[in-house]
Amino acid sequence: MNNFYSKFYKELFLTNLLFASLTFVVILFVLSFFFPWLGDIPLVVFLAIILLIVTDIVLLYRIESGIFARRNTAERLSNGDDNKIIIHLENFYPFPIKIGVIDEIPFQFQKRDIWFKSRLAPRQQKIIEYTLKPLKRGEYDFGDIHIYTRSPLGLISRRFTFEESKTLKVYPSFLQMRKFELLAISNRLLEAGIKKIRRLGHSMEFERVKNYVSGDDYRTINWKASARRGDLMVNSFTDEKSQNVYCIIDKSRSMKMPFEGLSLLDYSINATLALSNIAMLKDDKAGIITVSEKIGAVLPADRKPAQLNKILDVLYKEKTRYLELNMEALYLTVRHTIKQRSLVVFFTNFESMSSLERQLPYLKKIARFHLLLIVFFENTELKKLSEEPASDVEGIYIKTIADKFAYEKKQIVLELARHGIQSILTSPQNLTINTINRYLEIKVRQTI
Repeated sequence: MNNFYSKFYKELFLTNLLFASLTFVVILFVLSFFFPWLGDIPLVVFLAIILLIVTDIVLLYRIESGIFARRNTAERLSNGDDNKIIIHLENFYPFPIKIGVIDEIPFQFQKRDIWFKSRLAPRQQKIIEYTLKPLKRGEYDFGDIHIYTRSPLGLISRRFTFEESKTLKVYPSFLQMRKFELLAISNRLLEAGIKKIRRLGHSMEFERVKNYVSGDDYRTINWKASARRGDLMVNSFTDEKSQNVYCIIDKSRSMKMPFEGLSLLDYSINATLALSNIAMLKDDKAGIITVSEKIGAVLPADRKPAQLNKILDVLYKEKTRYLELNMEALYLTVRHTIKQRSLVVFFTNFESMSSLERQLPYLKKIARFHLLLIVFFENTELKKLSEEPASDVEGIYIKTIADKFAYEKKQIVLELARHGIQSILTSPQNLTINTINRYLEIKVRQTI
């Protein structure tokens, strides 16, 4: 019995309508002192409210499980993307109800206003959908779902609590990866901004002999096959396969810089995942190396079906460290791990020429054995400052400094090119598209 009353009081909540009704009764009692003709009206109204409260309690409590709720989510969340969360509701009461829904979302989102209002007819089912956008990888703990239910009288509210506690892992942006994967499979990469690059030469991978059609390169005509068939035949070539594509991710303090909620490290991780997937779709092998003051994860290049899950598991655990990048350790690891000439995509960040000069000797050594592509970032905030007109001396000073840093980034690109090292200077939001574009261009030009 004690448990029943304890549960009853924990579930019972008074509504604003009840407080307004009681306030009205109090006013009537006060007025009855000045207007005797009111007589017993205040008492009658008060008793009527009491009767309605009892009726409301009976309506809401006579059914033990008057409502049902369940949260549906994916098995894992995608970092930096809108992830759909679905709450299923069902009303078992024989009358319409009004509900308020509180979903206890993980503390990382710092939201305290997840409150949904809805109405449910008798025996009706309804779905509430909303999205969450995580900005950090890791484990996110969801709590319970609380449903506050009111009958048509609306004087009290009964709370139903559904234990839906669940821990979900936030992985690198696999939603972005799937988008590029679907576009690549359906040859619609142009829709995502991936450029179509004209083939400038022929690979060594012979595919087949086919009939000549208008637009085929005359240099590919197979004269012997044409003589046998009595019609023009051309040799068809395909991109070279089974080439190694290694993504090296700098996770030192230079990659901690935030942009729209995500760090540069997270943007690099998302781009690495998408690029690795595209590379394996192109029948290349994808591998990963992470580095800061010491070597982190090393995943040898492969194209087996399980490789993508291995890449996801590696990237999920990586965090920014706060020390300088150890380029000597990186060079030794590259020489030890990557035995054949490969495309090495190095995601890092240079803010000045001096930071490049410290790393340049090792970059030149890596470029002797592999095709090295350096990917680093524009400082978009400084770019905005340099584009704004200056209105005073302080504004001129800030604009000058911003222009100086922007110019130095361009000088870094030229300095790398002078030593035969390819580079991409990109804004964080365009990182994935620009990196995939350059990879496809390298494949077409057969420079690996």
